Amino acid sequence: MLIVCSKMATQQEKAFCVLQLAKLESIIEVQRAFRRQFNKEPPRHKQIYQWHRKFLYEGCICKRKSTGRPRTSNENVERIRTVYERSPKKSTARASKELNIPQPTVWRVLKHRLHMKPYKLQLLQALHPDDHNKRYEFCISMLDDMEEDNFSERLIFSDESTFHLSGKVNRHNVRIWASENPMSVIEHERDSPKINVFCAISVNKVYGPFFFMEKTVTGLTYLDMLEYWLFPQLEDDSDDFIFMQDGAPPHFSNHVRRYLNNTIPGRWIGRGGAEDQLLRRWPPRSPDLTPCDFYLWGYVKDRVFITPMPDTLESLRHRIVEAVNSITRDQLIRVWQEMSHRFDICRVTHGAHIECIKN
Repeated sequence: MLIVCSKMATQQEKAFCVLQLAKLESIIEVQRAFRRQFNKEPPRHKQIYQWHRKFLYEGCICKRKSTGRPRTSNENVERIRTVYERSPKKSTARASKELNIPQPTVWRVLKHRLHMKPYKLQLLQALHPDDHNKRYEFCISMLDDMEEDNFSERLIFSDESTFHLSGKVNRHNVRIWASENPMSVIEHERDSPKINVFCAISVNKVYGPFFFMEKTVTGLTYLDMLEYWLFPQLEDDSDDFIFMQDGAPPHFSNHVRRYLNNTIPGRWIGRGGAEDQLLRRWPPRSPDLTPCDFYLWGYVKDRVFITPMPDTLESLRHRIVEAVNSITRDQLIRVWQEMSHRFDICRVTHGAHIECIKN
């Protein structure tokens, strides 16, 4: 039984073919001798002739050592530097065309000669002057409460997010080349078909997704979701859960706050009035402190907006459901550890924005 010959012949096999061709003067005879000697399929006619010709002209059948990639000239390095100092958001493909320099060379110069890094865009909410103290006090209180044995397990964080069929800004494919993180932001397109999605998350599971049928979430539609969809599930799992919502306008509705005060008095976190029975007041403009914002929505959107992009709202819903269902208990445990870490960073920095510190 003959063995199929590999693409790369050994030096011994090459030498055998060259010597046999000089002796037998017949490619067919050389191939027959090769089969008998090595018990494998012989090289092709053309390959044997090439080895023979190389030996006659160079006296060797060894592969010539590569001289290596030529170093990019200092002039081209400066041209690339100038382009990215002027337009740091320019893609390497566009720079390659403008400078007539291969794209891999542009990338290599940026990373290894100019020591620049491709930073992702960050979307951050600006903090108001008095927000720092509110964030600091909230995190101090939460860290103290989390010293209790089961406090963290009782927490249920919730949030809504809008998914546009267009995908909005795909931040994964947007880079800004710079030697330091520029902390840039970008504006959104607003008029593409969209879905409003609600999820709640605990250390044990994710509740949702819930898809609002309305284009705009109001206090009444939000209350209907809480009363008839979310809270029955939460009450089935626990009788002392702590519910968190941020300060979005639908959450501040009188109907919603009245329902929370009557249903879970002293066991909800959010934006409230003087007479509301809250456990804690949620600090304004603080998405970096809730797992829904710093983890959940980013995780889901990274798995929803991939090629081929969803082309209908139904396919968009299907992808959202699949992404949410893929989250495991181990992931949630790590998210809760990250949340505690973020509270501690906020405490140490007296309310600074977490993403600016971590980057």
